[in-house]
Amino acid sequence: MEFAELIKTPRVDNVVLHRPFYPAVEGTLCLTGHHLILSSRQDNTEELWLLHSNIDAIDKRFVGPLGTIIIKCKDFRIIQLDIPGMEECLNIASSIEALSTLDSITLMYPFFYRPMFEVIEDGWHSFLPEQEFELYSSTISEWRLSYVNKEFSVCPSYPPAVIVPKAIDDDALRKVATFRHGGRFPVLSYYHKKNGMVIMRSGQPLTGTNGRRCKEDEKLINATLRAGKRGYIIDTRPLNIAQQARAKGGGFEQEAHYPQWRRIHKSIDRYHILQESLIKLVESCNDQTQNMDRWLSKLEASNWLTHIKEILTTACLAAQCLDREGASILIHGTEGTDSTLQVTSLAQIILEPRSRTIRGFEALIEREWLQAGHPFQQRCAQSAYCNSKQKWESPVFLLFLDCVWQILRQFPCSFEFNENFLIMLFEHAYASQFGTFLGNNESERCKLKLQQKTMSLWSWVNRPSELSKFTNPLFEANNLVIWPSVAPQSLQLWEGIFLRWNRSSKYLDEAYEEMVNIIEYNKELQAKVNLLRRQLAELETEDGVQESP
Repeated sequence: MEFAELIKTPRVDNVVLHRPFYPAVEGTLCLTGHHLILSSRQDNTEELWLLHSNIDAIDKRFVGPLGTIIIKCKDFRIIQLDIPGMEECLNIASSIEALSTLDSITLMYPFFYRPMFEVIEDGWHSFLPEQEFELYSSTISEWRLSYVNKEFSVCPSYPPAVIVPKAIDDDALRKVATFRHGGRFPVLSYYHKKNGMVIMRSGQPLTGTNGRRCKEDEKLINATLRAGKRGYIIDTRPLNIAQQARAKGGGFEQEAHYPQWRRIHKSIDRYHILQESLIKLVESCNDQTQNMDRWLSKLEASNWLTHIKEILTTACLAAQCLDREGASILIHGTEGTDSTLQVTSLAQIILEPRSRTIRGFEALIEREWLQAGHPFQQRCAQSAYCNSKQKWESPVFLLFLDCVWQILRQFPCSFEFNENFLIMLFEHAYASQFGTFLGNNESERCKLKLQQKTMSLWSWVNRPSELSKFTNPLFEANNLVIWPSVAPQSLQLWEGIFLRWNRSSKYLDEAYEEMVNIIEYNKELQAKVNLLRRQLAELETEDGVQESP
């Protein structure tokens, strides 16, 4: 298919653009295969380049010969274009709708993008499972790297290499895979160096109504326990939902077959419930006419902060089991690709100082989201404005980033990255020139040949010029476990995401710049103090030498 077939009117003059925090500007609107571009001849006017893949929905209005297109973006921005001529307006709207909903992944911009920067590091090879295993290898002698899934034949949503107990061979893993939803047998997610306890993750067991069991599964899970120790299974579904799953062939671990494990059910919502929550939240944030009572009522009705609280509470429970109870845990919901990954990731943020650094957090995203099979292509297909909702869209990753922001806000000196880093990840998960978040799992990315045909997000982010934008000036390495408060009073609306297009951040940006300047000045003064102390110590040493007989 040629993009030209979808572009009925490639260019329109005298289009007026309205967007947040900028004066209205008149210019020429151009449509390309991947971008909507508005360029003005006015001095000091920034061009608009908008990826079609960032467009969530459009509305059309007509007043006489003048047409208006309102573009609602996946990053929650709303842009208005006033276009002279009804036919031109209809043609532009039709083209935008077609270009923003392309069916084929290979027609998306990452396959056409060519970087204008020097590639210092190939991000596709920055966080391979082998490299991550090397970090642990000196301390986890009872674990091994298995390539049982190298052809994606055992589990289509797992990567080719996974970490499993050394006592379990590949044949046993294949048997366990037939007993777990989607073939997602239990694998190592995190090893707690402090006491050797682990977090594992998997899909639900396929026990069904007949109480089916798998001895290899029981052996695998028990292989992670130390002598005389108990473990915890954290099921992210409430008990009634887990029981209902048995009628569909799913289920949960029976106490009789897993006597050394205590099962805990938590209630983390998923799918359409989260999507509806996001739609309500964004709608209330965009309503500029409401009074205080109505705003608070709509914020509560969205349930967004309730979802944040449930996820953080479960992550804190998992971290507590490991660090304070000295117990290993297995985490799963139904598929093990959504709420499971939220909990395993956040538990590591709490427990592991490396996960709070920029590269450590990137490694976490790769290991616990991309390689672990979170279906980004499905979950992030649409955002808060699209009318044609499918059942698989859900802001699971955005909720995770929001939870990280809540912890960052409570521990502002313990993270090497800042809020802009999290916002950037949100934006690229929904629309990007990079191939990192394309596809639903490693198998799909392999078939699409993303490593050969697209650029990795990490190749761009990890350049020094970009890293400086995402580095937290307050960061001081903290090797302790950090325990966030999950009390309702401690959780706040993430203004940097949900209110950034509704009110200017000018004064906050100025305050941030001033803070950075003060910190830099403080470092200079500290360096001078250290220099003067060294000089004083040298002078005192010289005096002591001269006084000695």
